Formats: sequence, C-alpha cells, structure tokens
Amino acid sequence: MPKLSEQFYKIIRFSFRNYSSKTETKPKKDVDPCRTFKIYRFGGILSKEQPKIQSYELDVSTCGKMVLDALIKIKDKDPTLTFRRSCREGICGSCAINLQGMNCLSCITEIPPAKTITILPLPHMYVIRDLVVDMTHFFNGYDSIRPYLVRKNDGAIGKTQLAQSIKDNEKMVGLYECVLCSCCSTSCPSYWWNGRRFLGPATLLHAYRWVIDSRDDDTEQRLYELRDSFKAFKCHTIMNCSLACPKGLHPAKAIMNLKRLISGLDKKPVPEIDPGKFKSGGDSGSGKNKKCCP
Repeated sequence: MPKLSEQFYKIIRFSFRNYSSKTETKPKKDVDPCRTFKIYRFGGILSKEQPKIQSYELDVSTCGKMVLDALIKIKDKDPTLTFRRSCREGICGSCAINLQGMNCLSCITEIPPAKTITILPLPHMYVIRDLVVDMTHFFNGYDSIRPYLVRKNDGAIGKTQLAQSIKDNEKMVGLYECVLCSCCSTSCPSYWWNGRRFLGPATLLHAYRWVIDSRDDDTEQRLYELRDSFKAFKCHTIMNCSLACPKGLHPAKAIMNLKRLISGLDKKPVPEIDPGKFKSGGDSGSGKNKKCCP
C-alpha cells in the first residue's frame, strides 16, 4: 500500500480543525429558576367540573432536576394535584405525561429551560383526574396479542428450561425494553383515528417481540390473528412513535418487520439451537455439574 503524503495529512488536520470550530456549542444561557408551571386540572366526571389550566409558581432550585421532582414539589403545596409515579427510574412507565407538546416520562426528563412550562395528560386518552388517564383500552389491546411464550409439547409450565442462542436473543434487543408507558401510541395519529381497531405502536412492538422469539411455538397463529386491514396495517409509518419513545426504541421499524412477516414476504428464522435442548426438573440429580452456558 503506498504511503500517504504529508500534504494529505495536513489537509485532513486542517479540515478537522475547521469542522470542530464550526460545531462548538454555545454556552447555555442561565434561566431564572423561578418558573411558571401550567398544569391541566380536571376533577373527574363525577365532580361535574370543567377542565382548566392552573398555574403554579415554583423555584426549581429548591427541587431535583427532573420534571417529576417539580410535580412532587408542587403537590406539597397543593395536595389535590394528582399524577401517577412509582419507580423514578424510567422502568415502570407510569409517570408518562405530555410536556411542552411532547410525550415523555417525567421521572427521566429534565425540567426544560423555559420560563413557562406546560404539562398535560397524554393525548387521546380519557382523563380520570388531572394527569391520570384511563389505560384500560391500551392494556386490553396489549392483552389481545397474548404477551407470553406459548409452548406446545413441553409438559407442565415451569418444568422445562428453554434454551436460546445469543444470536437469537439479540433479535429481541430493542423490543423487550419497552415499559408500556404508551408515549408512542398516544403520539400516533393512526392510533387517534383508528384506536378501536388499530393496536398501536407499543402493542405491535410487543407482538413482534413474541413472534420473533425463537422459543415460541405459536408464530403462525399470532400472525394469523394480526392479518386484517386495521390491527397492524393502519400504521402509515408516520414515525411519531420512534420520536416519542423515552427509551430510545424504534417501534416503526418493529412494525415494518412485523408487517413483512404477516404478509409472507419474510419468514421467521429457524432457531439456532433447540429450545428444549436443556431440560431441568425431570430427573433428580441428573443435571448436577452440567453447564448449560459457557
């Protein structure tokens, strides 16, 4: 291979310095810590109250950096404010809200550097009270895809250890991390328009997760149940779901792959190893000193 000239390296170094100087980020302007939070308030159907936007003044330097910290601080002042929360780590998915027009998880979203901050419940959801929405329809759709492994000839549940290769397991990376917060589904116009029959991005992402799982034996039935013009094919690849996902997942890509499987353009890959290769609990002591994994 011929040696590169010194002139070539000079050009590269000059270009790099030029590019670096252009992409330097400007220092952020300090924003007054005294902020105005405009929060959706609704007492519920039985209260016969009209929904309203209520303003709260809060010094954000007195609380944590996340939106959930601010909500908790505001609730200390006004105990009637209602919202869901649990893990504070972006795992449970219960604290989903609409912040400044974008869906997010309040526990892992920093307070935006704006003087006025607007917090609303998730769109296209019936509001139970304040920021708490009714998730019944969302989880009914999720339940309809049978989100669990189906095995046909393994005997009693829990008696068989199911094997899976690393390569087969990697196919589910970017799928199983979904926490069912519904940020993606409630940002999807197709779900707004056809919510009664279109399952939505989150449910379809999970449907693909179970279809592609090498340990599942019910692939054909799963795909058959999704084979109509609404459940999956009302996805128009608007991509709002991928933009809204607080976990950085790509539901639109999963739905695209799922539709190819439903329509028969692709086939589910054959498992690298037999899921029933290693069995436990059958013979007492027979599995001693046997390694299932390297």
